[in-house]
Amino acid sequence: MKEEKKLPMYGVGPLYVAVVMAITAALIILHCCGVLASGAIGALGLRILFYILGGLLIAFGIVLWVLAVLVDKIDRDIESNKLKTTGIYAAVRNPIYAAFLYACTGALLCCANWWMLAAPVVFYLYLTVLMIFTEEKWLKAMFGQEYIAYCKTVNRCIPRFVKRGEHQ
Repeated sequence: MKEEKKLPMYGVGPLYVAVVMAITAALIILHCCGVLASGAIGALGLRILFYILGGLLIAFGIVLWVLAVLVDKIDRDIESNKLKTTGIYAAVRNPIYAAFLYACTGALLCCANWWMLAAPVVFYLYLTVLMIFTEEKWLKAMFGQEYIAYCKTVNRCIPRFVKRGEHQ
């Protein structure tokens, strides 16, 4: 009897999250210790802008995570080998990874330090490479044309909110 192909429940998610959180924590610690003082933003108005943007990104990351995990219950679709393309997954293919990308970027912006702006670029590139060579490869093998069509209309980690029915 042929064994049915199953998707891994967590994939490379814990690896991505651990690395991004570790880099974020290390940079925040370096900032707090004064090691990155040369990048500190002096202008009060600009610092306030960074704080506001940082707070909004943290909140957005939390909302993405809640929608993906608690509202859309992605674990059910993974367990039943279904490609999730509804709910928040109609706006972004990887909302859980995107949630950590945005929340960690927000935390770094709250440091109001120019040096911190390099990390989100690294986070995005790391996410992209990791997804292309792991989960996207698995999903293409498992769902074929259905997944390829989904990828053409839904971004990897930048949500695109569209009117109902636009994807279909």
